[in-house]
Amino acid sequence: MKFITKLAASAVLLGLASQANAAVTLVKTDDTTVTLGGYVKTDLRHVSGDLAYRDFWIGNNPGAVDTSQTKFSVKESRLQFKVQHEAVTGVIELDFYGSGGNEIISNSTSPRIRHAFIKYADWTIGQTWSTFMPLHALAETLDFGGAHVGEVFIRQGQIRYSKGGWSFAVENPETFGSSDSTQESVPDFIGRYDHKGDWGQISVAGLLRQLDQNGVDETAVAANIAGKFLLSGKNDIRVQLNVGEFGRYAGTTVVSGISDNADGESEVESGIAYTVSYRHFWNEDTRSTFFYGNGQSDLSDHDRSHWGINLMTNVTPKLKYGAELGEYKVEDAGINLSSAYFQLSAQFAF
Repeated sequence: MKFITKLAASAVLLGLASQANAAVTLVKTDDTTVTLGGYVKTDLRHVSGDLAYRDFWIGNNPGAVDTSQTKFSVKESRLQFKVQHEAVTGVIELDFYGSGGNEIISNSTSPRIRHAFIKYADWTIGQTWSTFMPLHALAETLDFGGAHVGEVFIRQGQIRYSKGGWSFAVENPETFGSSDSTQESVPDFIGRYDHKGDWGQISVAGLLRQLDQNGVDETAVAANIAGKFLLSGKNDIRVQLNVGEFGRYAGTTVVSGISDNADGESEVESGIAYTVSYRHFWNEDTRSTFFYGNGQSDLSDHDRSHWGINLMTNVTPKLKYGAELGEYKVEDAGINLSSAYFQLSAQFAF
């Protein structure tokens, strides 16, 4: 990723730019620039085991199904439109994981909004990656998003103020696991600090939420610490650890916001989720990443993990292809299920 001149203030824009590579300029005047970026990605994926097929693994239990399935997909492909007018930037990004479509004739699915935000000076307003999410700690994977089960992976509406390495935000409240969605009157509060040096980057974030559903009225607290550590020869290690009552913020449904205890009473659920990855460059264009993620919850007794290893190479600076082998495992109370996957991908960024 390119050198980050303003860590927290520009983390989102740089994260998007890294995915879209160098965008194409559509319009450029004295005070306005309009660009189009994104990529086309084609996946060939085979899943085999006793967990149901998914285009990419998240932190859920997809169901116990005797599975041996192969699919082609282009749904991860995306478009990003950016308009810069003097000191104001607006971004809209779409992919194709929306609703609809079938595999009989057309394989059509509707576009899905990912990001839509305005950035001015030290303020970011709109929908984008949560301030709690450490983009620098995400592994380079072919499975979309990597080990969701152990990482923060969430986009939502927010108002964020960033200055230097500090970021503070109020973000959209939502309680996963609640049957009562009428009491979410207080936004979630997030504070974060980023530090970057020649050795890499580290961040620490705190999350504060008010949960007032299902007879529960409590304040939930969670923390995230994450780092990307540069090694010799462009190699790197990336880690993140999430602890506390983070609910939907980490593990992608491993941990509920509210769950029932052994007596059938609703409580705020806590958990732990972590990822670790090592990326090794074999030469200037070819590299491999080994990654592992795990998420666990206390009340619902979830224990889910995802590991993978891949090989990627760049044919040109904008065209890459690769292969990935891995496994997703569910070891909840009384359950022991897993499916292995093999994926081939080609991606052209523009």
